[in-house]
Amino acid sequence: MVIDSINWMAGGPQGSGVDTASAIFGKACGYGGNYVFGRREYHSNIKTMHSYFHQRLSKQPIEANIADVDLLAAFDAETVVRHVSEIVNEGGLIVDSRDLSVNTLQDIKTFSEEYKNQIRDFQKENGVGETISDYLNYAKQRRIQVYAISYMELLKEIGKKTGIENLGTLSKMINVLTIGVSFALLKYDRKLVENAIKATFHEKIVDMNLTALNHAYDYTENTFDVKGFKYKLERHPINEQRIFLTGNQAVAMGKVLGGCRMQTYYPITPAADESEYIEAHEILKTKTGNQEAVIVLQTEDEIAAVNSASGACLAGARAATSTSGPGFSLMVEGLGWAGNNEVPLVITYYQRGGPSTGQPTRHSQQDLRFAIHAAHGEFARIIVASGDIEECFFDAAEVFNLAEKYQMPTIHLIDKGMANSSQTYATFDYSKVKIDRGLIVGKKELEDKDYKRFEFSENGISPRAFLGTKNAIQWYSGDEHNERGNINEEPLNRRKMMDKRIGKLEVVNREVPMEFRAKFFGDKDAENIVVSWGSTKGAIIESLNQLREENKSLGYLQIRMIHPFPSAYIKQILSDKKRIIDIENNHMAQLGGIIAEQTQIQPSHYILKYTGRPMMTTEVYGAILAVLEDRAPQRQVLMLGA
Repeated sequence: MVIDSINWMAGGPQGSGVDTASAIFGKACGYGGNYVFGRREYHSNIKTMHSYFHQRLSKQPIEANIADVDLLAAFDAETVVRHVSEIVNEGGLIVDSRDLSVNTLQDIKTFSEEYKNQIRDFQKENGVGETISDYLNYAKQRRIQVYAISYMELLKEIGKKTGIENLGTLSKMINVLTIGVSFALLKYDRKLVENAIKATFHEKIVDMNLTALNHAYDYTENTFDVKGFKYKLERHPINEQRIFLTGNQAVAMGKVLGGCRMQTYYPITPAADESEYIEAHEILKTKTGNQEAVIVLQTEDEIAAVNSASGACLAGARAATSTSGPGFSLMVEGLGWAGNNEVPLVITYYQRGGPSTGQPTRHSQQDLRFAIHAAHGEFARIIVASGDIEECFFDAAEVFNLAEKYQMPTIHLIDKGMANSSQTYATFDYSKVKIDRGLIVGKKELEDKDYKRFEFSENGISPRAFLGTKNAIQWYSGDEHNERGNINEEPLNRRKMMDKRIGKLEVVNREVPMEFRAKFFGDKDAENIVVSWGSTKGAIIESLNQLREENKSLGYLQIRMIHPFPSAYIKQILSDKKRIIDIENNHMAQLGGIIAEQTQIQPSHYILKYTGRPMMTTEVYGAILAVLEDRAPQRQVLMLGA
């Protein structure tokens, strides 16, 4: 790729410390001025099944993962089997010497029968035997450096140093040993890793983990030819303040800065991490030294969550609820109620694999049309789709402005890929976040007036008074209503109320700047253009940059406000293009269908992925290049990722 990077992966059973190891690794790299992009993949059970974390490191900003692994830290035999083919020639593989005699098909009980067939095919095609030792010989034939380590022997030595005899306690530090071995091979500044250890563990166990880290460092330098490993992770100067965070954390921070003071949720993957992060930081300090609080309410189900958030909105709070596909399915009646009553409700919607429970811990962009059409009847809503973690932060604040200014439910559409990825950025410019609460009236404005909550107006937006405001008597129900909120089913009133609510979408179309609703990258005069939305953005931009280096004519249109759809602008951009390449993480090319409906322009090519894994630069670059060189079918399906 154009970006020069080092790629490290740790894999093992869930619950074995892979996530902690990766968090330490990312922090340590960041302390040394490296930009980090991390991708977390995990199975839907709690423990034992395979999970892994891929960290990409570079001295320049990076936007996505690639398929290569330069150094693989295997916590178990299964990780070797699943990922050895991803290691680049002359890369490295760290393995526990206890796993060498493991038989891949007989001893690893977590493999499905379908995957065992894939293993048999791989072994047959590559002449690989049954044991992990055979896999390591295959790796050595590809000039991969294999580092077999007896972790139990190292732990016993650490036990003598620390006075800890319990192997159960010591075994929890295997992840730290792996970190020490990895950074020693990469010849990285040990002090930076020590700082990351101190920032990760409670002070009661910091010392034992530092002992484990340094013992692993020393062991690696004394046992292996560290200089013979071709990869070296450098330290770079830092000339700016930086932040390293996940998508969940970015949304939580953006909400709080945007004025959210009530968050409701029912636990669901991957949305719950956001609410739990807010809950862990719900007491806020203002610039004046005062304290404020965010109320985080875990409800009995998603129906209660959406309705509680609507109630908080009516009472005057900036309120949101956060969920994923199955939870949103339960929320749709409440969404319709909010649409009928013009409630400025914010729903943060993390897409994951469906239908039904589907792939509860995997990635997708399958819910675009569902978000647009969910709930019976017709009503106005706004849908904003973020494309990266920085956009998640700023959009999480801005959607409250949209919801309150136009008095309608607003859905912030994200996905599992962004939620569980982590990335380094220059610290966000918080001054960009502005708060616009829209047309709100208080008791003084309402003195001696007949308040009508749903008063007809030229732009459809009525004066909004919070529940409990003096001089503002108001009614809310699920039925059609008149200007005061009283139930009314008369034909003329029904027509006027429907026109009022849905007509506000035209106001949104006119007033929201196009630079917020869509972004263009690359050459606007290019004859070939990529269209996409959401988390495919990073892989597309990196591919675009590489193709530009190869003198390929290409532009990229990222559509951010999916509803109301910026039809006229998109039609103008796409009307004279030779090739229109739609890239999405779903089976049906949902955005491509909406483009065709709204503009009568059909994409010429589709690059799709629906395996539950996000797109990587490696595969997106190859697929776009195949289109540009007329080597591709109309529809390509991408498959990278274990």
